[in-house]
Amino acid sequence: MKFIYPLIASTALLSACAQGAAIDSDAERGIVGAAVGYGAAKAIDGDGGRGAIIGGLAGVFCDDVGVCSRPRY
Repeated sequence: MKFIYPLIASTALLSACAQGAAIDSDAERGIVGAAVGYGAAKAIDGDGGRGAIIGGLAGVFCDDVGVCSRPRY
């Protein structure tokens, strides 16, 4: 079952990176990532708290690793 945690993290990471949406700050991306991580973990009967932590961290740091970076015009 441990193989599912990277899947939860990547799902939360990508969902917290809504390009062009109203999700602009690290805190907003962290909240969205935590919510999606919690939901994804509960959907597979996993630990919701762990999924929220992974998703929240992924949402906060997704722009730092270049996944959520917006194009500069």
